[in-house]
Amino acid sequence: MQPLRQRRTDLVFIAFFLVNLCVITYMVDLEQLVVADPHNFRYPVWPPGPVIDLVHWYGNHYDPLLMARPPFWRMTIWIDVLLFGPFYLAAAYAFLRGRDWIRVPALVWSGMMLSNVLILLMEERTGAWATDHFGMVLGANAAWLVFPLAVSWRMRRDRPFSTAPAPAQAEAVSV
Repeated sequence: MQPLRQRRTDLVFIAFFLVNLCVITYMVDLEQLVVADPHNFRYPVWPPGPVIDLVHWYGNHYDPLLMARPPFWRMTIWIDVLLFGPFYLAAAYAFLRGRDWIRVPALVWSGMMLSNVLILLMEERTGAWATDHFGMVLGANAAWLVFPLAVSWRMRRDRPFSTAPAPAQAEAVSV
């Protein structure tokens, strides 16, 4: 395994996972579950009021889908909170320590995240809650298109944190 100082690019992945864990999943996304109606609510204990205000400001100015919160949208948020949050913690640890066991979960996350974001962006572009500010919404969501592709690329080898690729398996030749 290569030490982290030789895998400086992994610091970007670790930062992404930690920001998603601490800010996006359990503040921004969680707000959309604990505040069912953003037009009529009391501030919950968590997430903090300024985070809720920022989410609502963004939604009111740019993202009507976020404010509408239809059932399919809420389901993607539940996926974030129940599946992606724990993944981000595991991924941050695995990338920090160079643990190859994260490869399959990372590839699963990449596929799920790309699917979710592409579906949401199609709704944002042409659906019932289409935004008049699609460029802004696309820009705000671009990291969740780029990082799944980057993680897939980073996990392309069987042993992504080793210094050399795993030895090739000899093919059986039938006689």
